[in-house]
Amino acid sequence: MSFKNKVVIVTGASSGIGAAAALKFSKEGAAVVMVARDEVKLKAVKKKCDAEGWPAFIIKADISEEEEAESVIEKTVNEFGKIDILINNAGILRCGRIVDGSILETYDEVMNTNIRAVVYLTTYATPHLIKSSGNIVNISTIGGERVICSEYNAYCVSKAALTHFTRAAAMELGEHGVRVNTVSPGIVRTDLLKNAGFNDDNNYDNFIFKTVMNKWTEPEEIADLILYVASDKAKSITGSNFVSDNGNLLI
Repeated sequence: MSFKNKVVIVTGASSGIGAAAALKFSKEGAAVVMVARDEVKLKAVKKKCDAEGWPAFIIKADISEEEEAESVIEKTVNEFGKIDILINNAGILRCGRIVDGSILETYDEVMNTNIRAVVYLTTYATPHLIKSSGNIVNISTIGGERVICSEYNAYCVSKAALTHFTRAAAMELGEHGVRVNTVSPGIVRTDLLKNAGFNDDNNYDNFIFKTVMNKWTEPEEIADLILYVASDKAKSITGSNFVSDNGNLLI
């Protein structure tokens, strides 16, 4: 799949799925705009892109803030003149329970990053995507299909909203030639759990979740799926949700 002359924005590109997708897009010839809050990690990923593919462009931003999300779009267009693909990958996991009220401490943070930021970026990118007949890939999770853990209440709600927002956006933007799809991974070997406060020394194999295939998914596997959905090979696909979870939803 070639993405030569394509301009691709990838949020949450400093690690995990976002970093893997940024590198693969870069290898396929795309001009990749990597967005995240951690500039140090962004620069580390940029070095890999620069060494193996097309040089990447980094933007340090907190896209849960509307002005910063709008600035990402403005800076991209100022630098490259267009936007072809938007990968809304940035997301956070925070635990919280209803019975002790702790959900109230995490709910807004989770919703602001996992869904509000997507609405911001989608809205501001849409005029440019219409011009390029581009497409959007939103990274959700199987948690949007079922509550995978009661403490992940807010996280699962945010991802269910993201999956449904994708369908609504696909309906609205389809007449303008813009496709919108979702990729929903299961448990992926990323920093998501560590950033949420889990101290398991990345001992993923002993974590609580099990899959039919009895293994975790690697970020590169999800990145491959993202590239397919964003490519012309999927040019008739919109409003769809692609699950890659090693059969976790079957359990």
